[in-house]
Amino acid sequence: MITLTQAATQQLSHLLAQKADSETAGLRLGIERGGCAGQQYVMKVTEPEEGDEIIEQDGARVIIAADSIELLRGSTIEYTFDLSDSGFKIINPNAARSCGCGTSFEPANEDGSAPEYDPALDGSSCGD
Repeated sequence: MITLTQAATQQLSHLLAQKADSETAGLRLGIERGGCAGQQYVMKVTEPEEGDEIIEQDGARVIIAADSIELLRGSTIEYTFDLSDSGFKIINPNAARSCGCGTSFEPANEDGSAPEYDPALDGSSCGD
């Protein structure tokens, strides 16, 4: 299960009211290879696809991509209001390490342990 903070719920409800083209659209969240830590989060307002998991909370709809459900299980979506970097952030308990900018991560091993240190994925190239 994925949860949203109150701020994330409010911002997402507002975003969907402005951007969604239908009643079934939501913020689709997935994971793909890339980013400075190995895996990166991708978000887009769109329709669900077959096999996706849909979470609704106080008028906000999050669609979890079918191929990303296990890596996102237990995560919290928050919305931060920072002067230099406002936006949706993922707090992911399945991440062994995250990059400095918070948009990518390296997943923990299947046994929950941290993977071996890989200097190529240390987040020092964030934003490059």
